[in-house]
Amino acid sequence: MRGFGAFMRKEFAEIVRTWRIWVLPGIVLFFAITGPVIAEFTPELLKSVATGQPGVVFEFPEPSYVDSYLQWTKNLAQIVTFAVIIIFGGIVSGERRSGTAILVLTKPVTRPAFVVAKFVSQAVMLAVTVVVGAVITWGITAAIFGEAPFAPLAEATGAWLVFGVMFLAVMTLLSVLVNSQAGAAGTGLAVFLVLSILTMWGPALDYSPAGLVNMPTDLVLGQAADTLWPLVTGVLLGAGALVGAAFGFRKAEL
Repeated sequence: MRGFGAFMRKEFAEIVRTWRIWVLPGIVLFFAITGPVIAEFTPELLKSVATGQPGVVFEFPEPSYVDSYLQWTKNLAQIVTFAVIIIFGGIVSGERRSGTAILVLTKPVTRPAFVVAKFVSQAVMLAVTVVVGAVITWGITAAIFGEAPFAPLAEATGAWLVFGVMFLAVMTLLSVLVNSQAGAAGTGLAVFLVLSILTMWGPALDYSPAGLVNMPTDLVLGQAADTLWPLVTGVLLGAGALVGAAFGFRKAEL
């Protein structure tokens, strides 16, 4: 792991100075700000549409902080997950195509250090962004609805972070194995689809990372039953993918 610290500092500097500081954080913060507002006004919009249907009466429950939190978890589980898959499909292969990897590896930086530093720097950016987004969601929710217990939001956000960092590790592995951002992203989407399908099978839902797909929403609704094994297997899958990426990159052609 020679050169890990120096290369990771370089990665953090690039995150701050380049487009990377705007794309994923911009997506997350946009939904953090707009989610509570959408939760507040969606029933009113639906009522206005319903009034155009004569003879039909619709009753909509008053929105609450739960609706705001569900907007947040839905955006994390769908749009932010897709963004992680697409953006990080080139986390390693992009460096190889641009020639940056060769330039860096001529210096005292080992290949495993290169891969792990790429992963850690992006994982820190993802975690900080999502935590800041959750705090913004909580503050705006409290301002709009007058009630915003922090525990269910923190639990749901933490569960998704395990899932998001796991997928970041998976995309790091795929980016080592597939020398194309589009190819890696397409494979990552296929992995996500498989996990989503497995949520319909009880044992996979209870004991595999598939349980993380719907866990944030279930935690907000107070419906999560067994969270331990999905979290444990999600961490193990992410760790295994990262180890595989580090060793796979040792034999990869640059």
